[in-house]
Amino acid sequence: MLKHAYLFLFVLVANCQDQSVDLPKDLNEVSGNETTIENNGIWMLNDSGNKSHLFLVNEEGDIEKKLKIDAKNHDWEDITSDEKGNIYIGDFGNNGSDRKHLKILKVNASNLDSDDKIDIETISFTYEDQDDYSPKKSELYFDCEAFFYFNNNFYLFTKTRVNNEHGKTKVYKLPAKSGKQKAKLIGNYNFGDNDYDWVTAADIRDDGKEIAILTQHKIHLFSDFTSDNFFNGKHQTVGFNSITQKEGICYKNNNTLFLTDEKNGDTGGRLYTIKID
Repeated sequence: MLKHAYLFLFVLVANCQDQSVDLPKDLNEVSGNETTIENNGIWMLNDSGNKSHLFLVNEEGDIEKKLKIDAKNHDWEDITSDEKGNIYIGDFGNNGSDRKHLKILKVNASNLDSDDKIDIETISFTYEDQDDYSPKKSELYFDCEAFFYFNNNFYLFTKTRVNNEHGKTKVYKLPAKSGKQKAKLIGNYNFGDNDYDWVTAADIRDDGKEIAILTQHKIHLFSDFTSDNFFNGKHQTVGFNSITQKEGICYKNNNTLFLTDEKNGDTGGRLYTIKID
């Protein structure tokens, strides 16, 4: 099989094309990716059921470094970084909306070259509007697979598991401080009603002027927003010609995005480089 493949994407406003490469088996269940200020590759992680490892991957899809994190992978779902190069792991997967111990794990930039198991700092949090931890199927609103760091805060975008409401997301703001925190609800948006409309990843451009929200069949780009009211500005979409389990997105630069999807049979398990003109 050729390692390189090309796939045309359709954009509402812009034209784009993406190049994709296979990822190794170690990343069959990749659930998040991120670039840091060092710009030395793409950091990736797997979700629940996998080892507590961070992987540094080059643009050819090869693993260049594997770090062992001294924390359990309860349900790692996304990854982000700050202006100092510290990495944050979102351990907040919550399919049943019943987890009481949601966490964000901080990996200090100074430890990213270590060969030893890496200690982490922990940010624990709860959602300010959740009181019921044994919810009915009609109340599964507190799963999360998407977040990013911006101006000393984290912004979390929830994934709704209520039938016919899958595209609804709630946006929470959480201080990027160690200890116990409360996630404050600051907004919401509806991307559609189908399961392929639910939010699986998010990132913000380095200049803070655009965000990318990933669903399984589209990238949603929001720009020209005010402060952290991300949905009050311009909205563009990038649509895919196939639906795979896409769960990771991050900016390489102002006009380029990295995207990853999980391996599922003969599909997925790839790193996509998407350039938007």
